Amino acid sequence: MIYETPKTTASIARKLEELDRWRKTIGDQAGVATPWLGRLRREWRAAAASSSIEIEGFHVPAEETVALSTGRESADPADENRMALSCYARAMDHVGVMCEDPHFSWVDRVILDLHFDACYFQKDKDPGRYRLAPITVTASGDGSPAYIGPPPEDIPALMAEVVDWLGRGDADAHLVVRAAMAHLHLVSVHPFRDGNGRVSRILQSLVLARAGLLAPEFLSIEEYLGRNTDAYYSTLKRVQGGTYQPHRDATPWVELCLEAHIEQARMRSEQLTEAARRWSLLEGLVEERGWPDRLVIALERSLFQGVDRSSYVAEAAVSQPTASNDLRRLLDAGLVEQSGRGPARRYRASTQLRRMMMHSPG
Repeated sequence: MIYETPKTTASIARKLEELDRWRKTIGDQAGVATPWLGRLRREWRAAAASSSIEIEGFHVPAEETVALSTGRESADPADENRMALSCYARAMDHVGVMCEDPHFSWVDRVILDLHFDACYFQKDKDPGRYRLAPITVTASGDGSPAYIGPPPEDIPALMAEVVDWLGRGDADAHLVVRAAMAHLHLVSVHPFRDGNGRVSRILQSLVLARAGLLAPEFLSIEEYLGRNTDAYYSTLKRVQGGTYQPHRDATPWVELCLEAHIEQARMRSEQLTEAARRWSLLEGLVEERGWPDRLVIALERSLFQGVDRSSYVAEAAVSQPTASNDLRRLLDAGLVEQSGRGPARRYRASTQLRRMMMHSPG
């Protein structure tokens, strides 16, 4: 037996209507070809992956997340934190492939393979295999039991029911509600020795992405859950009741996920609007100085994690000497500041550039 999808209450209906409005807005914004969208999408993918692994205690410095999640840099196999991010990103790449596969079907191997991807670096946790022993999730404070998963002998049958539901259950339910329930089903069955939360969040993104409405980076809620981890865990505790009790009401969980989606959608829309404003200001700055248009790319990247020569070469499609000259030009103009040496050298926006962006009209 698995959880029953809750009925659509008046509160849920209002949230779904609001979310659908935001989703349309984002779709309209993202549907316009813009030079900054690619960077935003890479950063959103990295932020989602980073937020998800941080919920489980892994941490990677913000300036490294994009390079690791895109595969531009390889994680040291001995570094669990960076490997966790790299493997999570690989699982999300797998989601991208599966959401476009015309021959896709829901089978248990889909979930097992996502677990293998996300937990590949944890060889002692049996990546890609269901657990064969009891499991207890401890509370972060006193270490007392927060949740006891169903016994291992029940896992194959429960997961077969979850997979069957993914394929044909509650087909008339709103997509976001189905995705939330997929997350709840998997995290409650808790079929793995570790990584159950990570894979449940990835599964939720896959359910959303399979509908083909928007790419996962526009729809995933990992960032919200990372910022509101206490609410995430307390709602799960309220719904689960400490053990596997699928007869309990899942409404509070669906409400939380809807709130997360609305907040994420609002933030994404604001980020898209701000990106358009920022790019326009940088274009004006570059044009005033008679510089090549490509320098807008370097300036925009400098405002975030910073820009290095190799990434600028790839994004601006220029040679190494041209990249060095461009970055030197920005440095001499006082618009960026240099840090690090050799391959670690980066150029970050100066106080002067940040003030220009802050006080410019628009």
